[in-house]
Amino acid sequence: MAKLLLAPPLVIGASLAARRWGPGLAGILVALPLVAGPILLIADAEHGVRFAARAASASLLGLAALAAFVVVVAKLSRSRGWMLALAAGWLVYLAVALALSTVTPAPAIGLALAAGAFGLAGLLTHGGAGLTGVIDVDWPKWDIPARATATAVLVLLVTGLSAALGPALTGVLAPFPVATSVVAGFTLARHGSNHVVELLRGFLRGALGFAVFCFLLAVLLVPTGAPAAFAIGLLGAVCLQLLAQLARSRRRDHDASLARRIHTV
Repeated sequence: MAKLLLAPPLVIGASLAARRWGPGLAGILVALPLVAGPILLIADAEHGVRFAARAASASLLGLAALAAFVVVVAKLSRSRGWMLALAAGWLVYLAVALALSTVTPAPAIGLALAAGAFGLAGLLTHGGAGLTGVIDVDWPKWDIPARATATAVLVLLVTGLSAALGPALTGVLAPFPVATSVVAGFTLARHGSNHVVELLRGFLRGALGFAVFCFLLAVLLVPTGAPAAFAIGLLGAVCLQLLAQLARSRRRDHDASLARRIHTV
């Protein structure tokens, strides 16, 4: 029930943020672990902290698969419709996640792999138009309910498939791109490739916070227990996202200032 209560409002919030501030910010919001987080929380409640800690460690490998999903969707968005782009992204995610579920690296190595995968994905998804303003569209009344419904269906599907699995498979499937798929699919269908690429690049800017959340759970669940571990993990994810946004804003201001100086010379 927690998954259904948290995930649809997240997608709705990201969708409304995209209308107000552009797709880049929406991508950052869907990088928060409000789908994988409840899955890991339920794993802890049903199977104990050791199971959940192993699942959280495996989730770091799932994040590498998530980076592959982002690249596939971004590339196919330029020449294919939203359904084919998402389907191909899901297949690649599952293939990479299932392959990685056969290894069990230490959480620190998993974090390094996830960070490297996100960095590589960022290099492979250039081409967004830097869209940051309001998306000026006459939105139909069914748009937001449809996004919430699609999110709920995908959450039920993913958790239903992973409920009976062990910690490794549960972990690599926990980051399945539920909210990202819904927001990216609707964005691609209604606004085209440039908007969805900017959305996905925004996701990549916030995804390291997702990885830090999973890492902190993996190392803190057993010694501190679930309440403290989840609180620290979520705080770490949010703080890292805020720092990344601050650094990006400062870099953008510096580039704009440098451009003005060049123009005046």
